[in-house]
Amino acid sequence: MLPFLKRNTSCLLGLDISSTAVKLLELSQSGPRFRVESYAVVPLPPHAVVEKNIADAEAVGSAIGRAVKLSRTRSRNAAVAVAGSAVITKVITMPEALTDSEMVTQIELEADQYIPYPLEEVNMDFEVIGPSEKKPDSVDVLLAASRSENVDVRVAAVELGGLSAKIVDVEAYALETAFSLLGQQLPEHGVGKTVAVVDVGATMTTLNVLHDFNIIYTREQVFGGKQLTEEIQRRYGLSYEEAGMAKKQGGLPDNYLPEVLAPFKEAMAQQVSRSLQFFFSSSQYNSVDHLVLAGGCASIPGIDELIEEKLGTATSLANPFASMSLASKIKAQSLSGDAPALMIACGLAMRSFD
Repeated sequence: MLPFLKRNTSCLLGLDISSTAVKLLELSQSGPRFRVESYAVVPLPPHAVVEKNIADAEAVGSAIGRAVKLSRTRSRNAAVAVAGSAVITKVITMPEALTDSEMVTQIELEADQYIPYPLEEVNMDFEVIGPSEKKPDSVDVLLAASRSENVDVRVAAVELGGLSAKIVDVEAYALETAFSLLGQQLPEHGVGKTVAVVDVGATMTTLNVLHDFNIIYTREQVFGGKQLTEEIQRRYGLSYEEAGMAKKQGGLPDNYLPEVLAPFKEAMAQQVSRSLQFFFSSSQYNSVDHLVLAGGCASIPGIDELIEEKLGTATSLANPFASMSLASKIKAQSLSGDAPALMIACGLAMRSFD
């Protein structure tokens, strides 16, 4: 069984491996308050990760090693995550009286009903959610399973980077964990509210809708900041790496803002709107109370105002660190700029305190 969801007792580094970067985060906790101890964001070479699948474990491992060095962390245990699209989840009902080991046996006997792969090709885990509303003397159990190759390649990359993968989580659950920190930034502290978190990364846009802090809907679509980087590359005759640096650091010609960035922002607003329409058409909801932007593209200046204006829904940027203290080596301005892209890393780092 894979420790997707199991409890943990030691300090873990949250390690988010995205399409363009490795993001490492270490937290500590004193009472109810968290503190950022170390963090680093290290870019990945093109095609090392393709649509959330690791294609070059050595390149990813090398980036993880650089992130460890850059962050100056002493911890060597990590929590990583697989993409939601690589995971099958199912809520099943089981007798309340079963022990954990009996539940494992029962799940393994019944798993072929829920998992369309041979069991020797998957890693799976389960967590008891609570009493079942449908059957007395029963509990609802969340079963999570992923092809072993998805898990093994992440574990291998982490080990190549000099770390040990103690937990493999699911990106959506890591985001749900980090979302618990955003309550104070939401209307009525998020209680009873339906909030859409749109994570626009380099190649994928992931919509997670949460109601009362629990995920009720997830959808991934191919759209991301790579399109903007490629347009900069084409328009100004730069290499892909140069275009990526120029996008972050500025220094592009005067026509960049109106002719390149503005159309991309419009396209991003349309993508967010389209993602929400999919949600509305497949659920009983026809609106959300608030929208939170996450991922690297959330840092584009003014994108939150544009999306709020286009969609008519209050929109804010994800910042899970707003009420955290920072270790002296952490640069507050850098962390603030990277915060929307660190939601998954933050949720993974919080597994230290389960």
